[in-house]
Amino acid sequence: MIRVLGTIFAGILGLAFGSFLNVCASRWPAGESMVRPRSHCRSCARALAWWENVPLASWLALGGRCHGCRGWIGCRYPLAELAVGVLWAISAWRFFAMALDPRMPAALVFYELAKTAGALLFLWLLTALAVLDAEHLWLPDKLTLSGAVIGYLFFLGQLFSAQKLASLTGLPLTAGLEKAPWGFYDIAGRRLLAVFAAAGLVLLIRWTYWLLRRREGVGLGDAKLMAMLAAWLGLPGALVAFVLGVTLGFLAALAALARSAGQQESWATARLPLGAFLCIGGAVSNLWGQQIIALYMRWRGF
Repeated sequence: MIRVLGTIFAGILGLAFGSFLNVCASRWPAGESMVRPRSHCRSCARALAWWENVPLASWLALGGRCHGCRGWIGCRYPLAELAVGVLWAISAWRFFAMALDPRMPAALVFYELAKTAGALLFLWLLTALAVLDAEHLWLPDKLTLSGAVIGYLFFLGQLFSAQKLASLTGLPLTAGLEKAPWGFYDIAGRRLLAVFAAAGLVLLIRWTYWLLRRREGVGLGDAKLMAMLAAWLGLPGALVAFVLGVTLGFLAALAALARSAGQQESWATARLPLGAFLCIGGAVSNLWGQQIIALYMRWRGF
């Protein structure tokens, strides 16, 4: 029962933070304040009543239209709220499965709680970036670069805590640490190299495309996003996100080609939000990346 209630609470909290994400995604590109004025209709500027501001529920109750002017609100609002709510609920469900185990040391529970809190922030950032890229083809440095720095610092804190817990509990929390010649600094350096390697992968693709087509094919924002993914997930997790994102982008391109049959020239010059697909891949990698990598290793016979 505690696990269910905790998961529901995390989901509701995620809906609320998804609502705040919508405010940011609507106002930030327009250069508006995130605080003032209060929530209002983007069509008629009418201030919204409290009951029109309930995440997800209000959109459903109003049929996706403003109560005053009947202007279309847009599907992005409920989808962003639902995405954050579902992702946070899944993370909470997995945390409570571990935390409620009576055999689990209290120190390890707090360690996993901190990891889960970091994952919630990371998933929120990914959702925000996906929305901004899908709507505006914009991956702001304030989110990607600061997200990469926060992710790397969080990894260092996680690594330091894992070392301390391993010495206190004797649990193998620092898998691979014993194989690293310089311990903490070796692993920290490897993660930093992973950040640059992930960004370099996209830059290499960008440079190759420029040589072949003489025009920009992949934006610099995607390289910075890959750096952020590697900071949080490590290089293997970032590569999982990359493969998933490119696959989704390829499928979206095929769908766009089928939709614009006979207008290949306009399709060829269209820009797809690769960053949004990478964010989806990053969320999947964050939640199930280890299982995907293990499945791949078994398939390859390693």
